Amino acid sequence: MLRNVTNDRSIHRHKSSDLWQRCTNVRLLKQIHASMLVNGFNSNASALREFIFASAVTISCTIDYAHQVFAFITQPDTFMWNTIIRGSARSGNPFNAISLYNQMESQYFKPDCFTFPYLFKACTKLCWAKMGFGIHGKVVKFGFESNKFVRNALIHFHANCGDLSVAAALFDQSEETKTDVVAWSALTAGYARRGNLGIARKLFDRMPERDLVSWNVMITGYAKQGEMECARKLFDEVPRRDVVTWNAVIAGYVSCGSNTKALEMFEEMRNVGEQPDEVTMLSLLSACTGQGDLEIGQKIHSSILEKGSRNLSILLGNSLIDMYAKCGNIQRALEVFDGMMNKDVSTWNSAIGGLAFHGHAEESITLFQDMLRSKIKPNEITFVGVLVACSHAGNVEEGKRYFNLMRSEYKIEPNIKHYGCMVDILGRAGLLNEAFEFVETMAIDPNAIVWRTLLGACRIHGDVELGQRANEQLLRMKTNESGDYVLLSNIFASHGEWSGAEKVRKSMDDNGLMKEAGFSLIESNNNMFVNQFLFDSKVNKSINILEGKDVS
Repeated sequence: MLRNVTNDRSIHRHKSSDLWQRCTNVRLLKQIHASMLVNGFNSNASALREFIFASAVTISCTIDYAHQVFAFITQPDTFMWNTIIRGSARSGNPFNAISLYNQMESQYFKPDCFTFPYLFKACTKLCWAKMGFGIHGKVVKFGFESNKFVRNALIHFHANCGDLSVAAALFDQSEETKTDVVAWSALTAGYARRGNLGIARKLFDRMPERDLVSWNVMITGYAKQGEMECARKLFDEVPRRDVVTWNAVIAGYVSCGSNTKALEMFEEMRNVGEQPDEVTMLSLLSACTGQGDLEIGQKIHSSILEKGSRNLSILLGNSLIDMYAKCGNIQRALEVFDGMMNKDVSTWNSAIGGLAFHGHAEESITLFQDMLRSKIKPNEITFVGVLVACSHAGNVEEGKRYFNLMRSEYKIEPNIKHYGCMVDILGRAGLLNEAFEFVETMAIDPNAIVWRTLLGACRIHGDVELGQRANEQLLRMKTNESGDYVLLSNIFASHGEWSGAEKVRKSMDDNGLMKEAGFSLIESNNNMFVNQFLFDSKVNKSINILEGKDVS
């Protein structure tokens, strides 16, 4: 009889294990939960442990459901507490892990050595140094500081957002850490991520054993500091690479402006059979945007679709909209925008700004109004796009209204870009006196771009007097930009005031300034050639001025 009971339990455990292995989504999870309720397993500790583990840890996007079920468990044990804290620490809202620990303490449940590593993970993700120090005190109180897993979690926390000297002291206190690759990697990563690559490299070179994490940490550290030669050297030396290794170098090249090298690395990555992930694609789209390469951007978009990513993530969708808009294909940008299931404020900003800068002012403002109807709160970037649209459309009164709305309705204080847009709106409309009055009443000091915008407006509308005023402000700033002199010279020349134009040119010569060479770009057979038109500083400039030609 005992043998039969034992066999029944073994069969039950086997069936239970098989059941949870097949549970891979929310729908199946809810079916199992319903079955537990119907069959009276909602109070069975073993079944509840398995359910909380599956919903909080193994199945993606079910942590909220795990929280709902956990709240109704009358007597959770330490395993259940640790599991729900673990899942919360890994989630997009790690604050819940700290909140759960406070509940655990208030209900007099004693934490064990498995509780604290998850709490330190949450503190690290949140960059909550003060909270982490407090939890470190709890570790000492309960006597877990010598536990290998707790100590490694402490080193990782202090190395990343706590006190690096404490991390180093914890590392040196135990001989066990001297052979523990996790501890070595955690300390090395801390120094690297905080920009102290010298100490990080010394630790890396001293490591008795290097795992892929430690290699990736150093490569990423060098790449983030712009030291791409060192990053590439380690990349070439690493015994084995994963997608993180490739991403670090690709992102490093992009951040340094070496977009061609980033794209070459991507081709090499595909040739060796490494599958790119979302991080890879985001870096590549940034490279295409920086380089203005629409053709390659379209190929990357096709690669994303080939991977089955029809429902784009918000980050990928935003990057695609930005790439298409900045590479000149606003129609494709809008197609991506319309196809996105979920949108955030950056999604709307990219589309609104893209339309505005492409001259589709009315469409941009209409989209902004759609954004407000969708209950998405605009930010300061949104209003830059809207004001640019008003400027291009010549909508002076609408521009003023949105500028005031930004402050009164959304409590957004204008920055220099917003002020610059308003100056541009007034200047384009020929309201030069109002533009100057606006600049004089600005809450922040106008920069050279604001004065240059005014100078350009004076050039368009032929206002010599106000052009001189704007130029005087630029001279006080000592920007020494040859274009400022050329603009003022053209204002004089357009009114036939040759003596004034010659004085400006003489001032350029006295200050050792030369007009930058004009150039045109001609693309032939996928090669870009530069056709420069050089101007003699003493002959051509004088001839053009005397003939009243525009030499801007």
